[in-house]
Amino acid sequence: MVKAGKQIPTAARERCQALRTSIARHNRLYYVEAQPEIGDAEFDKLLKELEALEREYPDLVTADSPTQRVGGEPIAGFETVSHQVPMLSIDNTYSPEELRAFDDRVKKGLEPADSPSYVVELKIDGVAISLRYDAGRLARAATRGDGERGDDVTANVRTIRSVPLRLAGDSPPVLEVRGEVYMRRDELARLNALREESGEPPLANPRNATAGTLKQLDPRVVAQRRLDIACYDVAPLEGVELTAHWDTLAALKRYGLPVNPFATRCESIDRVLAVCDEWRSKRHELNFETDGMVVKVDAAAHRRRLGATSKAPRWVIAYKFPAEVARTRLTNITVQVGKTGTLTPVAEMEPARLAGTVVRRATLHNFDELARKDVRVGDTIEVQKAGEIIPQVLRAVAELRPADTAPFPIPSECPACGSAVRKDPEGVYLRCLNPACPAQIKGRLKHFASRGAMDIEGMGDVLVEQLVDKRLVTGLAGVYELSEAAVAGLERMGEKSAANLIAAIERSKGQPLSRLLNGLGIRHVGAHTAEVLAAQFTTIDALMDAPLEALCDLYDIGETVAASVRDFFDTAENRELIERFRAHGLALREEAPAGAGPRPLEGKTFVVTGTLRGYTRDGIRDRIKALGGRPSSSVSAKTDYVIAGENPGSKLSKAQKLDVQVLTEDEFERLAGGTP
Repeated sequence: MVKAGKQIPTAARERCQALRTSIARHNRLYYVEAQPEIGDAEFDKLLKELEALEREYPDLVTADSPTQRVGGEPIAGFETVSHQVPMLSIDNTYSPEELRAFDDRVKKGLEPADSPSYVVELKIDGVAISLRYDAGRLARAATRGDGERGDDVTANVRTIRSVPLRLAGDSPPVLEVRGEVYMRRDELARLNALREESGEPPLANPRNATAGTLKQLDPRVVAQRRLDIACYDVAPLEGVELTAHWDTLAALKRYGLPVNPFATRCESIDRVLAVCDEWRSKRHELNFETDGMVVKVDAAAHRRRLGATSKAPRWVIAYKFPAEVARTRLTNITVQVGKTGTLTPVAEMEPARLAGTVVRRATLHNFDELARKDVRVGDTIEVQKAGEIIPQVLRAVAELRPADTAPFPIPSECPACGSAVRKDPEGVYLRCLNPACPAQIKGRLKHFASRGAMDIEGMGDVLVEQLVDKRLVTGLAGVYELSEAAVAGLERMGEKSAANLIAAIERSKGQPLSRLLNGLGIRHVGAHTAEVLAAQFTTIDALMDAPLEALCDLYDIGETVAASVRDFFDTAENRELIERFRAHGLALREEAPAGAGPRPLEGKTFVVTGTLRGYTRDGIRDRIKALGGRPSSSVSAKTDYVIAGENPGSKLSKAQKLDVQVLTEDEFERLAGGTP
């Protein structure tokens, strides 16, 4: 049995339940009803009180507590799961005539006396998801995948604030909800501002950002990216009564699930077309991306009669808006240099209005892409917003090309420092080879000072530009050699601002090794990889001396990353940089978590399959982590142990094929060094 914590007073238990009920209610008011009663500060106060109670009485923690949304430890991969009811695709249509043809097909498939009505919803451009609730609790979330099977992304979806962990009201015993996970435009802008500050490439559009976020192996990263969901249907399972889609949407709202707020019920195809036409221009006012409308037959009886093909239901169709394309003149092509020396061509153009905004610049990605499109200065070009967010050049209008244009020359030297450039082996990017290139130094400094790295408040882009241009800083270690007087003499700086900056620089010396490793800008090493390296080696010296084989053997570190880390620390200039950091008093180590006890499972990866006698699934994962192990959801060659309970699944067979050691629950206890 699981060890019990200290006795929980009745008052604490009741207060905990009251807080959860209140937090769930305010989440519903905010995400479903759009009628919040309290502000963010008051909501956070309730959440902090619940967190404090659960810290004091750990036995109060449950899987559906609002405090469990922050995300657990990284997972090794995603398990493939089957959908009980297939998630079919939707046929597309692109014109009013095709939409009327759909209406004709629907009427032909019904009885002559039937008069179909429709529900029209905005087609949110995100990632289709299936949420399964057992006894009102979120049991599983899975991507659409191929329609029959998808990835189990439950750990990531649990972090989405608008997804209720427990349904409200009298929901069916088993409910499988279909929805679209998406990212709002302002959230994408927030993330891209942080990425730009860190020297990372921007996320292309909300849909790609959503898909990439859901496939993150670290739920904590997902929690930091504020995804949303709009639920649009339920699977026809036994015990789920379906009468009309309009009623289904109302039921989803009663259960506390957010639905598309702009759904409209239409009695005729003429009304459907009017609604679609209305949203064609209004969609640009929305804070999320939509590329069309979804038109659904309302009555469940009509849907059942119409049925489906092998690929798509006959009772629903997507009406796609035509992509907006603008024509403008390309006035120049400039070349940007990033923190790793990457040269990127950028199209400078006469202002063009596109998808509700004015665009003046668009990335051309790389010089291979520029040559393929044969875009030239002086050309009339067609521009489109990829996902209605990032402007991209579609093509040059050849028939309007001036006679005196010429292909843009591929640079042979860096535009920022004049040094030689080289194309990546087996890649498409040109890179400046000069580590002292001022453009690279600026990019590295911006990343080094960013929140996810050394978090030097006040060292923004404008200040970094001045520091490098005036040669006050020529490398990362130079940050710690700045004087208050030198900073105070810069434009838009004064004595107080300079003093604050120097204090922030001093504070950054205490940042843990993981932050420093992220800030160094080692190729292929981001925040999560930096944490893995720091946790394993704990000191910069141990990491610098680690052989390639030891790096390759690390969980979540592959050969490419290991080689990049080894190359970085094998470079004399980088070792000299570390010594300069040491001389300036940087921590250069990762401290163990406070209060950590014995860790007999340190560094071992465990997968659990089947039903255990003494643990819930969350309970065994928590125990593995507390003892230094890594719980994982899938079996691979890097798995150390599989714990098999009653009725084990396919993971046991895979473990046996891979010769992974299988433990009974009792054997796990002996390995862990005690009873749970």
